[in-house]
Amino acid sequence: MALLLFPCCRGAARLGADGKVVRRVPRQTRFLQRLETRPRMSEFSVKSTIISRYAFTTVFCTMVNSGSEAREAVFEMQIPAAAFISNFTMSIGNKTYYGEVTGKEKKHSNDDKAKMKKPPSPVNGRENGYETFKASVFIPRKMQASFLLHYEELLQRRLGKYEYMVSIRPQQLVGRLRVEVNILENSGIISLEVPPLRNSKHKGNGKAEAGVVSPPPSTVIGQTKTLAKVTFSPNVVEQTKIARNGILGDFIVRYDVNRELSVGDVQILNGYFVHYFAPMDLPPLPKNVVFVLDSSASMVGTKLRQTKEALFTILQDLRPEDHFNIIGFSNRIKVWQQDRLVPVTPNNIRDAKKYIHNMSPTGGTNINSALQTGAKLLNDYIAQNNIDARSVSLIIFLTDGRPTVGETQSSKILSNTKDAIRDKFCLFTIGIGNDVDYKLLERMALENCGMVRHFQEDEDAASHLKGFYDEIGTPLLSDIRIDYSEDNVEQVTQNFFPNYFNGSEIIIAGKLINHTSDSLHVEVTASNSKKYILLKTDVAIDLPSTNDIRAVPGLEDGRGDQNYIERAWSYLTIKELLNSRLKSNDDQEKEYLTEKAKSMALAYNFVTPFTYLKMREAGLHSEPPHEELISPSTDGIGEKLQSLQGHKAPPGIRRHQDKQRIKISKTSADGDPHFVIDFPSSKFSVCFNIDGEPGDILRLVSDHKESGVTVNGQLIGAPAPPNGHKKHRTYFNTITILSNKPERSYLEITPTRIILDDGERLILSCDRNAVVRSSSLEVSISANSNITVTIRDTISFVILIHRYKKPAPYQKDHLGFYISNSKGLSSDSHGLLGQFLSHEVKLLRESLNINQQQVGQNQTEALQPNLTNTLKVKGRLVPVVWKQRRIYNGQQQVDCWFAKNNADKLIDGSYKDYLASHPFDTGTSPGTINSL
Repeated sequence: MALLLFPCCRGAARLGADGKVVRRVPRQTRFLQRLETRPRMSEFSVKSTIISRYAFTTVFCTMVNSGSEAREAVFEMQIPAAAFISNFTMSIGNKTYYGEVTGKEKKHSNDDKAKMKKPPSPVNGRENGYETFKASVFIPRKMQASFLLHYEELLQRRLGKYEYMVSIRPQQLVGRLRVEVNILENSGIISLEVPPLRNSKHKGNGKAEAGVVSPPPSTVIGQTKTLAKVTFSPNVVEQTKIARNGILGDFIVRYDVNRELSVGDVQILNGYFVHYFAPMDLPPLPKNVVFVLDSSASMVGTKLRQTKEALFTILQDLRPEDHFNIIGFSNRIKVWQQDRLVPVTPNNIRDAKKYIHNMSPTGGTNINSALQTGAKLLNDYIAQNNIDARSVSLIIFLTDGRPTVGETQSSKILSNTKDAIRDKFCLFTIGIGNDVDYKLLERMALENCGMVRHFQEDEDAASHLKGFYDEIGTPLLSDIRIDYSEDNVEQVTQNFFPNYFNGSEIIIAGKLINHTSDSLHVEVTASNSKKYILLKTDVAIDLPSTNDIRAVPGLEDGRGDQNYIERAWSYLTIKELLNSRLKSNDDQEKEYLTEKAKSMALAYNFVTPFTYLKMREAGLHSEPPHEELISPSTDGIGEKLQSLQGHKAPPGIRRHQDKQRIKISKTSADGDPHFVIDFPSSKFSVCFNIDGEPGDILRLVSDHKESGVTVNGQLIGAPAPPNGHKKHRTYFNTITILSNKPERSYLEITPTRIILDDGERLILSCDRNAVVRSSSLEVSISANSNITVTIRDTISFVILIHRYKKPAPYQKDHLGFYISNSKGLSSDSHGLLGQFLSHEVKLLRESLNINQQQVGQNQTEALQPNLTNTLKVKGRLVPVVWKQRRIYNGQQQVDCWFAKNNADKLIDGSYKDYLASHPFDTGTSPGTINSL
């Protein structure tokens, strides 16, 4: 005997006590019977393990029939629509049934065809973000039934948080009720919160409940840097205070992880990888947005009122650099501003609010013409105006119904919309209420790089709409492409994304094929406002993790072979196949995608639209389901789990940046600090020290009036080495590079991070490879090694990073400053280094037994240091001695003529004349402070 559970509503079946499928009784009669003598739920427990955003969830429920005859028991569970059921087991009396994932046949029965012809309906909740799994069985008298449901999902980041939700709706008070959520994130868990239970069955917008953040009663939260455990176990009295009917609501856990602007978090396990990319601290891109709003008669009342409320707030959130327009549609199309998008100004926002306020519901719903008008408006604006090439253009479309006027055939509307948009911008669709054609909105969004949301007509609709806009209202990057070593990977999921929005996350997964390689090369290219960004790194494949997670609560008893990264890859791959099938108009391609998705779903035991659970009776000696069976296996993860965050590749791994040695001049300021000026035409170098004080800011290059460039370096102090002649050491801890041509910008560089501000602030980490390029500036980071700054292709500086793993007390992380190309600096350039770039010095006296050629070739063995030598600099005579210096991290030795006493007479004035008042001081005139 077999029992079938279909995923259309995630399962609905009734099994009799004798093992036969029984006929349904009238709904009212059945409801009254259940009220009178329904079985009692003695236990309801949920146990979840989230490893790197991938969640394994098990729901365990026990029902007891204490009556004198067999009674019907209904196990019902709302689960996220994005989740895949992976197993279901139930025990009824002394019989156990297990679920077997089976592929659906190609041919449908007449009943199935009839079902498919029905218009889409949100009764099963899919469009609202959840689905309902239901199993109905008869329990023999004085016996019990147990249910064990497994499902998996990859958590999506929205508005800067991951949200894990468990529906607690047992529909009666439960003697033992418990929810346990275990989280492991190697990047580090931050912003962990458990808001109050959410009672509305319609899912919210992801924001924390305003003004109230206290967790539900009986909630216990434990957290370390990388681990968290949350439990919720209310007793019967506490349940009664929440809801007497047993519908407690949604238990929610929200959190985020540590992140920075880098290639992201790449994790590798047993031949599979998953890559999470969500940079922060980026300036937003300008938007060109057209709002297309349904104003047909069906929008009357609450729907239109809440739409207006949301739009008033959204308009207020538009940024000064954005442009926008509004289209209202019913059977007629009404454009607020004809043939243009207007900038965001107080007057335009005021007028737009008036237009929205005056919208009144009337007529039918002409979806096709509304979208055609919006697409033409945006296309014409892009073509006819000199818009920022990296601005983000989009249409936000909202409706509550189906097409009733004009073109009403969905397939035609889809093709017309795609032809009108032509991949030039994205379409985001929103449906409100029960009458909306969700499938049409979903496919329109999928085909045009957008997203879809569906909200019920309830008191929270306005906040839902605003929440959805918040998800897409702040684009940070465009044209994101993520590439990996071609000979290392295969079957990689989607790796090109038109936009990255603040608070979201890009996720890519794939398989490793080169098992002899010791690293995986990753490159991310993207555009941000006026900058082009290239991020790259090599991730070690065999690097042991310092995080041993085998002792994590809920993981220690894991059985089976569930590689969570492999399952995340299969999850993403199946989702992409389903979306590709939905977008396809080719029957042959659809069939191929269907079979591929079905094959993978069967391999990984996922219930999908093309697979279902077939219940089979287990053997006579089978054990009833136990909660302990559900944990994913973590054998060896402690040794093999790898995260890019916090790990470096071992010394054996060759990094790309090591292949090219930096070619720069000797002219530099490095170490304590030691200054070197190279005079190529004279074929010798000059060096000097500056014994400054901690906190001093030295002006290294000053050419603000001509080239617009200034470089300042700030000193930090450290104790002097034992038996040294100095009272303390000083090093450069911060280098500031300022430029005012053609645009005002600055770079603030420390050993750990770089701040780039050209009107838009960007923060980069020094331990990640990256390239940021704008029209006149390029910053290239070689991780933990050096930063190259190029200005207008004629000025280049290289900043070396000196970091100590185990520093002595007199050692401090610091920077070295080197001038690589000074062609763009003027002859009037000044500063401790800049004043020598266009001037030559002469060596007047030298040792008797060496000639000028020997000095130029640095033949030190022939020198007699007891003899005094003199340089002539701008008419000044400077006594010097012969010395040796090491530069480029000590890799090269430089012979130079050394000027003592803080470069007395060598530099113009004294070193105190080169002290800046603050890091941004450009010092364009004596006695005044000029800063960018």
